[in-house]
Amino acid sequence: MLFYFDFRTWLTLIRSAASEQKPSRRRSALKHVLLVVPLRALAHTVFFFLDGILFPGIWFQQVRNPVFIIGHARSGTTLTHRLMGADGRFSAFKYWELLLPSLTEKKLVHLVAWLDRTVFGRRIERRLRAWEERVFGPIRHIHHMALDIPEEDDLIFFDSCASGFWSTRVPNMGDVDFFHIDQRPPASRRRLMRFYRACVRRQLYLNGGNVIHLSKNPVFCGRVQALIEEFPDARFVIMYRNPYETIPSLLKLLHTGWKMRGDMDAGKALESSRVSVEISFETYLHPLEVLARHPQVPRAEVDYRALIAQPRATIEKVYADLGLTVSDAFRATLQKEQDKARKHETEHRYSMEEFGLDSREIRTRLAPLFERFGWDADTAQSAAVEEGRS
Repeated sequence: MLFYFDFRTWLTLIRSAASEQKPSRRRSALKHVLLVVPLRALAHTVFFFLDGILFPGIWFQQVRNPVFIIGHARSGTTLTHRLMGADGRFSAFKYWELLLPSLTEKKLVHLVAWLDRTVFGRRIERRLRAWEERVFGPIRHIHHMALDIPEEDDLIFFDSCASGFWSTRVPNMGDVDFFHIDQRPPASRRRLMRFYRACVRRQLYLNGGNVIHLSKNPVFCGRVQALIEEFPDARFVIMYRNPYETIPSLLKLLHTGWKMRGDMDAGKALESSRVSVEISFETYLHPLEVLARHPQVPRAEVDYRALIAQPRATIEKVYADLGLTVSDAFRATLQKEQDKARKHETEHRYSMEEFGLDSREIRTRLAPLFERFGWDADTAQSAAVEEGRS
């Protein structure tokens, strides 16, 4: 399996970079997409080829019963992924491992890390921690990120020009579409997903082989059909949280990321925000439509409020729905999380009004879910609290 590269999206990114109005931003963007990205992709291609020669065992590595945690961004996918990831039966990609999808690249990083610990007094590690603070520090109050903690699998497509993370760098959601994979022609879906399987296989081999892949990706809500086609034995965990909370929170995260990289194009930001809201509706509804056509696929549904209030009971129910057993050791881990469970004030502030969101449109388009999860009651309670504060 060679490294996957989406030439069509790459050309779109080039046109988008060339349309930047500010000369300095245009030069920087063009340099990145014309030079940096192709060089990285070429390096990955070489290392992918070497994988099959240096580690022939990967050809026999199986991907069995993977678990995909999906749902709108800010709906608890990260917390669920962290809780389930504490069970030793699972394997997941860390942030840095997603940037280096080849097994050979990962082995080289392990070698450099060993040399850094034993020879260089962890100098490389200290520099990487400083880099983390510069890059991730400004958004950690919204979404905690670090090189050595699990992150969304979609990042593995970044140097393939096929990752939704491109839209977190610049507001280009009106130009490129990383969500609607299920609507692509079958051959296009297969190429993308076979590359993804090849990456997962390498990660499982690295983590011991006899483990289960655990993934959390909001953007995968648009590729549920593609995942079922590639992984017929897949299992899904679908997260649900009040869209009055998730949609403005996601927009806040996107706008914060765009502003961090300099003066953003106000017109493109407005268009990207509009597209993001439309995708938000599909994020809630599309997985339900696909899974309704595949009743044989195991799935568990999680209410964010239950996850926060009763993490142990919620994860135990997820396991039961997926046909998994809870070991005594993992049950003890969940109990510790249960003991720590409490409401807390977040530093992440956002509002519907900040982004001009229409609550009536959201309520209308997601009416079945509002009625099913009783989100209207939450909204009424929040309004009463705000009135009491004023």
